[in-house]
Amino acid sequence: MSLALKLQPIIIIIAAASGILLGHLGIPAALTRRLVEFFLMTLMFLIFLAVDIRDIRRSFANVRFSAAALAINFIWTPIFAHLLGLAFLSGNLDLRTGFLMLMVTPCTDWYLIFTAMTGGNVPLGSSVLPMNLILQILLLPAYLWVFMGDSARFDPAAMIESVALVLILPLFLANAAKRAVSGTAKREIFRDAVSRHSDNAQLLLLCLAITAMFASQGRLLLGNGGLFLEMLPPLALFFAVNFVLALAVGKCMGMPFEDRVSLLFTTSARNSPISLAIAALTYPDHPLISLALVIGPLIELPILAVDSNVLGRLGRRNKSAGGKEAPPRQSGADSASGP
Repeated sequence: MSLALKLQPIIIIIAAASGILLGHLGIPAALTRRLVEFFLMTLMFLIFLAVDIRDIRRSFANVRFSAAALAINFIWTPIFAHLLGLAFLSGNLDLRTGFLMLMVTPCTDWYLIFTAMTGGNVPLGSSVLPMNLILQILLLPAYLWVFMGDSARFDPAAMIESVALVLILPLFLANAAKRAVSGTAKREIFRDAVSRHSDNAQLLLLCLAITAMFASQGRLLLGNGGLFLEMLPPLALFFAVNFVLALAVGKCMGMPFEDRVSLLFTTSARNSPISLAIAALTYPDHPLISLALVIGPLIELPILAVDSNVLGRLGRRNKSAGGKEAPPRQSGADSASGP
């Protein structure tokens, strides 16, 4: 494990702080949004280079994983987020609305990055992404109506367009690149090169995306710094509880360690870029809603980085102790054959 990956949580915090400072200098928001898209697209391209699309198709057969992920994301999390909002943010309706929007939209890109960097089962994690996307589009207005008393008004096309750019296009390009490498020997050289340089490249692109994302809202965030302290307790409690819950559910269901890593990140990481875009379209006259969605990642990303670091250590400890965990690439196919 490289020094950069060991220092991953600190590096991510530095990237977020750098973005806030750059945003205060007046960098155009339109430019930073484009940079976020570009860095995420490139990052997902690198991840998909190391993933066999056939593993994703086989992973759909893992009913246990899919059921656990969907139940946590769309039944447990909305109820838990609503209770956290009432307990910690009841005095600020806009902040509570932004918090709820963040919590009920599972991530469609970041979680694969942390899954890959931790050695989790990326194909298995990718298998639930289409359903996560469809259900969050369909259920977000319902969650807002049930828990906030007001239905959302947003254009689903904006969400689909964002996901197409940062997910579908990189997947297509990665598979095209792999198909262009003909011959077994060339494919092995290609895979070795990706394997050697992928981790550090992913961390670099992740930090660049974080910097650009925070730069887009740096001035607004610095002008409302006290809201960070309001958002910290419910977000920290959410991630702590879901960390324990996901690992416990995965262990009780007999999942290999790599699959538990995937379950943790797909049920912990939240979809801040997409939910921020929805908030900007839905509530243009309520900037605090968008601000809540900017503050969320400032707390979320370092926590996910710490989770990644802790899980990486646990995985290495299991292997050094002679644990019988399946290797990451094989676990998707093996677990897919299970019930």
